[in-house]
Amino acid sequence: MSAARTLRVALAGAAAAGVWVAVEPAIRRVTGGRHTQVRLLGGLVAPRGPWREIGLGMHLANGAMFGLAFDRLGLRGAGSGAVAAEAENALLWPLVGVIDRIHPDVRSGAWPPLARSRSEFAQEVLGHAVFGSVMGALSPRR
Repeated sequence: MSAARTLRVALAGAAAAGVWVAVEPAIRRVTGGRHTQVRLLGGLVAPRGPWREIGLGMHLANGAMFGLAFDRLGLRGAGSGAVAAEAENALLWPLVGVIDRIHPDVRSGAWPPLARSRSEFAQEVLGHAVFGSVMGALSPRR
């Protein structure tokens, strides 16, 4: 893969992750979910420090890495992006039980245990659908 293509697919993934963050308040209103991707990630690393900056950076980097993997698998388009993102969500969802044990917002009661909450799961499904669709649509064609 050329350096230019690598940059384009990584930027598509990062941009899609940014769109997810932007629409997350609306997703939370629809689903009743209470967590955010930025706090989920940043709260694990720096719960009392610069968690917003760290969480946003981690979320955008994860999006970029997903964009690279999506491209390497030869996948294309918004539909394939949504399916790939939902597959990743389903594969990683069991790890949420570990997050429930260590995340400061779950431990404090600010968030419900994510693994057992239908609204938190619905929020993740919708967020991944948005992310995958946007990432697939922005990814360059072959």
